[in-house]
Amino acid sequence: MWEISPSHTHHRGPAHFSVEIVSDAGVMKKISSMFSSLHDKLHRDKGEKKAMPPPADVTPPSESAHMLGRPPFFEYLVVVSLRKRSGGDEGYEPQIIYQFPRATSQSQHKEEEPRLKAIKLFCFPEGVNWAPLTEYRSETFSFVLTEMDGSRRNGYCRRLLPLGKGARPPEAYCIISTLACFGLFSKIFDEVEKRRQISMAMIYPFMQSLRETPFPAPGKTATIKSFIPESGTEIISLTRPVDSWLEHVDFRPLFLCLSDEEVLQVFAAAVLERRIIFIAEELSTLSQVLHAVAALLFPFIWQHTFISIVPKVLLDVYLAPTPYLLGIQRNLLHLLTEHSDLLIVDLTGQSESKFITKIGDEDTLIPSRLQEELLQDLCKRKHDATTEELNSVVSEAFLSFFVKTVGHFANHIKCPIGKKQPRTFQKKSFLKAVEPKENRNFVKQFVQMQMFDLFIQEEEKHPNHEGFFYKKVVEFQQRRKEQLRSGGVKGLVV
Repeated sequence: MWEISPSHTHHRGPAHFSVEIVSDAGVMKKISSMFSSLHDKLHRDKGEKKAMPPPADVTPPSESAHMLGRPPFFEYLVVVSLRKRSGGDEGYEPQIIYQFPRATSQSQHKEEEPRLKAIKLFCFPEGVNWAPLTEYRSETFSFVLTEMDGSRRNGYCRRLLPLGKGARPPEAYCIISTLACFGLFSKIFDEVEKRRQISMAMIYPFMQSLRETPFPAPGKTATIKSFIPESGTEIISLTRPVDSWLEHVDFRPLFLCLSDEEVLQVFAAAVLERRIIFIAEELSTLSQVLHAVAALLFPFIWQHTFISIVPKVLLDVYLAPTPYLLGIQRNLLHLLTEHSDLLIVDLTGQSESKFITKIGDEDTLIPSRLQEELLQDLCKRKHDATTEELNSVVSEAFLSFFVKTVGHFANHIKCPIGKKQPRTFQKKSFLKAVEPKENRNFVKQFVQMQMFDLFIQEEEKHPNHEGFFYKKVVEFQQRRKEQLRSGGVKGLVV
């Protein structure tokens, strides 16, 4: 089973080209079966076996990284090339021409094979219809492979034209890692690409050094030494952002494609777990926008199908009746013939309306006062803001929305006095305490969502009083109490 999602252990923030299906077991089994059958269609002429769900085993980390208690940077790097189809068939199909490190045993090779087939598909989701190119603007995106046991691996991919002259198809470099940090892996690709210009053999020592280096803690830097002929030994510094929650996110593409008001409508539909499709031409745009939308939901996590770039052979997934966030390339838009109960968002700017299809109530789902406050908060961002500055303003705005609407949840998780019983969430008292009352209808809908339910379940078992969201709630409640004492606010969220 392969899926896409924001790529953090608990605060998945999302990245870029990811595939994740975190829905119920029945839907997961159905889509996994769809993947296998469609993949068979592509390869039945070669008699290939079905791609079964990849195993749960993880490639053992390097000894030095393991001893330091942190995972290594990556599990393996593969280079995927497009080769002409055999047997007189037209078009191209992806093939792995390089893998580091290679499987060291037959059993490991057998375990990796299904995952590698999935990687090839998601590196080139367009299918077999390629034409040789003389120019191709390289792009970087990411995806997530979600195993049947729920464990996740992030795939980071850079596509570019290989060395050579004349028209030729692009190739893709793909790094598989359990870690989520798009910026760092983009920089790693710069180094890989520089060494590829010299020789494929130059990639090995750099990746070996990287593999033996533990992933740095937030705000820390990993230093890697690498030798390049005629340049000598280079020292490469890879710094991880302090705010690990947003290290896989860039909100800029989202706000370049959509106005603030349009972002709020998409956010409202996502909060209420609807079916949403994004349309764009570039893989990087789809990848970045979908992960940005998922990040707006923090501290909640999208729990359903999330595929930031849907391969053509999996396009029928849009017919699933369950909630999803999907990214589909514009040249496949004509294949979406069923538009009922969908929000289809056009990110290309080629039409007057950004919404190809709407349910119609998206602009009324969020109470008007909260919409105004969100828009005011978003206006605080600067046009020349850095990615970090923009991420801070945007994330604070939407986090404040959840603080105001459901931030009082902790006061309604009770533990029976003198009894060894689990803590339980008191939904009735929680809803009654929502202030102002105009927010209650929205909150009543939101508490029915799976993302809220799982958030509460986690808080019942393991209350996170040190978490960023909880701290923001405490700050907000203190301000409300001060305003109440001074007579500036009527009512108090408790």
